[in-house]
Amino acid sequence: MSQEVTVEMKLRALYDLQLIDSRIDKIKAIRGDLPLEVQDLEDEIEGLNTRVEKLNQEIAELENDIKSKKIFIKSCLDKINKYKEQQKNVRNNREFETLSKEIEYQELDIKLAEKRMNEAKNRIESKSAQIQDAKEKIAELTSHLEYKKQELESILEETSKEEEILLKKSEEFAQMIEPRLLAAYKRIRERMKNGLAVVPVERGASMGSYFTIPPQRQLEIQSRKKIIIDEHSGRILVDSELAREEEEKINKLIESFR
Repeated sequence: MSQEVTVEMKLRALYDLQLIDSRIDKIKAIRGDLPLEVQDLEDEIEGLNTRVEKLNQEIAELENDIKSKKIFIKSCLDKINKYKEQQKNVRNNREFETLSKEIEYQELDIKLAEKRMNEAKNRIESKSAQIQDAKEKIAELTSHLEYKKQELESILEETSKEEEILLKKSEEFAQMIEPRLLAAYKRIRERMKNGLAVVPVERGASMGSYFTIPPQRQLEIQSRKKIIIDEHSGRILVDSELAREEEEKINKLIESFR
């Protein structure tokens, strides 16, 4: 015949779960925003590397354009030389003027090509400066990232084993609590900034509260005969003696796997 689960057993299981979850919260607080900081730095470095790659591609395209312009200018110069040679053998002024016009057109094309080349060179210079700035920023961020990674790895090394065991213990304790009560615990916990859904009564008030609990209500809490919710904070209340006993038990448990 299975043992009857009393209200006191439920309260102890709830407070045990709260102590375990609070310890997990503390470990996560020690890590703080470090994982997000590391991810943000990695994303920023990746973005800068992508920008450098894009700028290098644009510079390569501009350099190819300059090469094409140089080939074009050489072609224009060759034509000019050819037209000048032809001018030596013209039969009339009309042919001479026609060749002069062709030479003029080629010279205009050369000037335009040279202008475009200078513009491309200026753009290359600007993009090269942007690449240099980006590389300096990448070096700075990479150094900062390595520091943050080492900091995070150090914290993880100290806490990951404990957190892993605590998470398993949290699941074990959660299985000991009936689904309806567990759901209520999780709802209350989500509402509280400090994650405290189950708290002891201290000096006549729930922990962290200034509202005094009536003596009759305190006696009901001490009797451990029913689940009592604090009317001011909405948290589940346990008596200080039960809390002390469970804290000692959980502290011993945590010490055992360190």
